[in-house]
Amino acid sequence: MAGAVRGRTEDIRRFILDHVEAHPDDIAKITAEKFDISRQAVNKHMTRLRSEGALSESGNTRSRAYKLAALTEWRGLYAIGPNLAEDQIWTADIRPNLGDLPHNVMNIWHHGFTEMFNNAIDHSEGTTIKVTIARTAIATQMSIGDNGVGIFQKIQRALNLLDARHALLELSKGKLTTDPKRHSGEGIFFTSRMFDSFDIHSAEIMYSHEFGKAEDWLLEFPTVIGPGTLVLMKLNNHTVRTTTKIFDQYAFGEDYGFNKTVVPVRLAQYGNDQLISRSQAKRLLARVELFKIVVFDFRDVPAIGQAFADEIFRVFANSHPDIELDPIHTSSEVRRMIDRVRAGTEEPGQGRLLP
Repeated sequence: MAGAVRGRTEDIRRFILDHVEAHPDDIAKITAEKFDISRQAVNKHMTRLRSEGALSESGNTRSRAYKLAALTEWRGLYAIGPNLAEDQIWTADIRPNLGDLPHNVMNIWHHGFTEMFNNAIDHSEGTTIKVTIARTAIATQMSIGDNGVGIFQKIQRALNLLDARHALLELSKGKLTTDPKRHSGEGIFFTSRMFDSFDIHSAEIMYSHEFGKAEDWLLEFPTVIGPGTLVLMKLNNHTVRTTTKIFDQYAFGEDYGFNKTVVPVRLAQYGNDQLISRSQAKRLLARVELFKIVVFDFRDVPAIGQAFADEIFRVFANSHPDIELDPIHTSSEVRRMIDRVRAGTEEPGQGRLLP
């Protein structure tokens, strides 16, 4: 009986901590309804959580609000130079400030921090890197910011791309680097898939990926946030996710290579332009020959033109018979256009298209 009571107590407190950010003003009410207990009983649990430093409150009785209390708040500033090394900073500063996290969670943070910090050292062309850590009872968030040229602007310049938005499209595919002698181009792609949320801010553009969602988000702001690049990573302190599971989703075959990519087709659109031309398709197809499976995500793309579809699903498919092309989240109109051009690719020896 005592064990059952302790288990229910832990369930109630975990529910409060998991949902307080979404319900700062009525967390007691929804907890009472969830567990069929009185508001007074819930308040006892919240009082205990406040005394333990897991929750904080603000306002008076009528307008009282709760939020997760910061268990750790830390900041570090580093000068970029020949002696700055991400592994040394991890050991000396970052790991100690992450606290006592499970092994799999610490591995994800180890991977994410060292990849992003090294990118700032090698690619930013800046002079400083600022790191912040904020840990609550539920999750940890880290930011890594530099004062350099900005990641999207650098990719645009290095690859002679149309604009910074096009750089974002290339970044979302993976295997992209402006320094192939020292980097594989896989760091940002895999890191973005490991965390609950992963954002990159640079100039007026933000790239965002949330775990469990196939698509990457592009947001544009009217004003420049600041110089350089800012990376934000957030992860639940008790996730069961592992770095191995994430790699296994995209790496397979005898060489255990990075062989699969998901291409968010909507990032090839500019404003209200429709995807109708072969030139647009060719921009979308840039570097996809580096993969064995290419998933084209047509979410939020209501229609495509015949020339656009033909360039991808007939011309490219015929020229690359060993690459599997998989269109997903297609509208009925997009599917009809793809089926129309695919009708001419059914003969032996031509491109392999997944149904």
